[in-house]
Amino acid sequence: MDQESDIQRELKAMEDSIRARSRSDGFTTHLARSFQKFLMLCYASWGRDLPWRRTTDPYRILVSEFMLQQTRVERVLSKYPEFLGRFPDIEALARAPRHEVLLAWQGLGYNRRALALHETARRVRDEYQGSIPLDRTILDSFPGIGSATAGAIVVFSTNRPEIFIETNIRRVFIHLFFPDAVTVHDREIEPILERTLLKKRPREFYYALMDYGSALKKGTGDPNGSLLKKGARNPNTRSASYSKQSPFQGSDRQVRGIILRSLLGGGGACDGELRGLIPIEPGRLDRILRGMERDGFIERAGGRIRC
Repeated sequence: MDQESDIQRELKAMEDSIRARSRSDGFTTHLARSFQKFLMLCYASWGRDLPWRRTTDPYRILVSEFMLQQTRVERVLSKYPEFLGRFPDIEALARAPRHEVLLAWQGLGYNRRALALHETARRVRDEYQGSIPLDRTILDSFPGIGSATAGAIVVFSTNRPEIFIETNIRRVFIHLFFPDAVTVHDREIEPILERTLLKKRPREFYYALMDYGSALKKGTGDPNGSLLKKGARNPNTRSASYSKQSPFQGSDRQVRGIILRSLLGGGGACDGELRGLIPIEPGRLDRILRGMERDGFIERAGGRIRC
């Protein structure tokens, strides 16, 4: 316990020093080296052992990256092995009916990701003979894959030193290198990331960034959490990309989830049955159903609504 406390005190001192020097001197080569040392010491002290970090299989990494978008790691940990057990490779996922993919996805939320992952698998099968192309431009053209996800897939599959920014990475750089800035753009972070990236160890470097960024979000003083004081403000609120998520309770997203679970579990329903299940005004329910039909979640036939 004393040793853990000593390590945390050392890391906290290093963190404070980096922020102070960012304020006084700006970004320097010496500061970059201090940051690299600090980051990898954090990772060595309490880096997370996650199942998708034990593989370089592009398919398994693709699945994990889709799941981790807007979803807590703890929830993904339980669904990831279950999903891979059901769809062990790109071919199995591509040939599966859409409703089976949605059923396996339940519990992760943001069901559009399941449809995008399924469509991506079909395109990989049909256009690339089942082999995921580890090219960022091509990956970025697939549904549900943006620049950050494409970069992560390439780095974690190949260990190539690519530059990409996602929410945890952004949080680290804002906290350490822009301690007093009101608004920070990704274009300001990118050159610092490029100069600090460990070119021979990019996979570990990004794992370390993500773990430290996740800890910063928690805002606790626990040695397995953030080095920040309890109750500290999330640095990402100062990002130009930041937008506060609307409440889930009572939202259209919650209603869509209820409808989808009902249809997946019961095989179908009529409008009247759904109105009895979800106590919302008919006009709003009709609008949500039209949106789900447009997005490919449901279809209407013979007065019935099916997944």
